[in-house]
Amino acid sequence: MEDKIVGRNRKAQYRYQLLSRLEAGIVLQGSEVKSLRQGRVGFEDAYAVIRDGEVFLRSLHIPPYDKARYGGHNPVAERKLLLKRSEIRKLSSKVTEKGMTLIPTMVYFKGGWAKVELALASGKRKYDKRRAIMEREQKRELARFRKQRRRWTGR
Repeated sequence: MEDKIVGRNRKAQYRYQLLSRLEAGIVLQGSEVKSLRQGRVGFEDAYAVIRDGEVFLRSLHIPPYDKARYGGHNPVAERKLLLKRSEIRKLSSKVTEKGMTLIPTMVYFKGGWAKVELALASGKRKYDKRRAIMEREQKRELARFRKQRRRWTGR
């Protein structure tokens, strides 16, 4: 069965230096699953915390499902993530380092189950962000130049 990507955290690559990634299951209510299946999710300021040997996802915005009964769900509720105990131990030792955090980079369905891709990340400084913008603009200019050159030479 093919993975169905619900949403990606596009700003994560810009704001953070992503070091390693891992997949985690996510505990959801029925109306949250329905909303995700419609492709609705917001990553603004979302992050994961480790508390009492469990991992929780905070500030991931899943909008309410239109047809949900009894009020549906809280859009920014704290959601539990499903990871192996050994993975949680490794993550907690890395997250305690200065400047390290867990960021959700993608939400998707894999075999019918909702999954979250987490990345161990460290925040970028302002000059790192400027460098990333400059490199992106240089690549864009180079591609534009090559395209114009192909037109001129007839290739």
